[in-house]
Amino acid sequence: MSLGRSVGLTDTGRRRRHNEDAYVCEPPLFAIADGMGGAQAGEVASRLAAAVLNERALVGEGGADLGEAHLAELIQEANRRVFQRSNEDAAASGMGTTMTVALVDGPAGTVAIGHVGDSRAYRVREGELEQLTEDHSLVNELLKSGRLSPEEALSHPQRSVITRAIGTEPDVDVDTFTVDTRPGDLFLLCSDGLTDMITDDEILGLVERVEDDLDAADLDAAVRRLVQAANRSGGGDNITVVAFEIAAEGEAVGETQRLPAAAAQAAPDDEDTLSGLERVPAIDTAVLSAAEIDGHLERAPESEPVPAEPTDEPRRRLLPLLLLLLLLALIAAIVVWGLSR
Repeated sequence: MSLGRSVGLTDTGRRRRHNEDAYVCEPPLFAIADGMGGAQAGEVASRLAAAVLNERALVGEGGADLGEAHLAELIQEANRRVFQRSNEDAAASGMGTTMTVALVDGPAGTVAIGHVGDSRAYRVREGELEQLTEDHSLVNELLKSGRLSPEEALSHPQRSVITRAIGTEPDVDVDTFTVDTRPGDLFLLCSDGLTDMITDDEILGLVERVEDDLDAADLDAAVRRLVQAANRSGGGDNITVVAFEIAAEGEAVGETQRLPAAAAQAAPDDEDTLSGLERVPAIDTAVLSAAEIDGHLERAPESEPVPAEPTDEPRRRLLPLLLLLLLLALIAAIVVWGLSR
């Protein structure tokens, strides 16, 4: 088997001033990095991580085990660079990034995956979309513990809180695994700016729509439609998609394209469902420590009502009324005294 076409596209979205996502589309290596941090530190973190992959993208001969080991090494190096910069630069303190990497081994017919954070890797095969990576997020932990239902997870206010990231600690746990490939498989890497805005069913529908319309998988059109759909649903975060396909042995390897951000803008025949940017708040990412995760899991399920804490608001509202009554009483006393004289 061999690599077919590949394409990458990133878009700022509708609520962000800066794009803190970065991607790598250098066959046979592909990656997504979704940065976080104050000011533009998230942009620094994601680009530092992507630079490591671009510098060391050459892979030696070997099987899937070498692929996984190589990815783990690359991601650990990215973690060291981001963590070092965060500690040396006060403006970048606390920054971090997610990272999801795919390395294709054509002769072996496999794809090795390395993953940290809540960006995702998907495989589309025979009309089915499979999420390959597991989100390192608070919502996913609550889902696994049974404290949240899948429906509640979609709108949970802390759905962008992640439990693992590149650059926030000296070392990071990296998920690595290998999946098989078949001719016609389509792999998608994406930031949560896509998956927070549209569902897995919508992702699959848009990919299949392109295939049906053109009678062949047109990755350019598929990626554009995915980003446009996320923007029409609110565009609450930066949106990045990298896609590559698996071709049969002997087929010509397709070209690699890095689409400009303007390619993500809605086509003239696309209906824009938003009239302004104020409808959807921007999504902010945070990282929880292990102790904080345990604290959340020990609490009551999010679906149970939490008693409101008492506040001083009622007292503040009564104070002007009491002052007015006191003033009226004083005026009445003066009038009575005057009449008695």
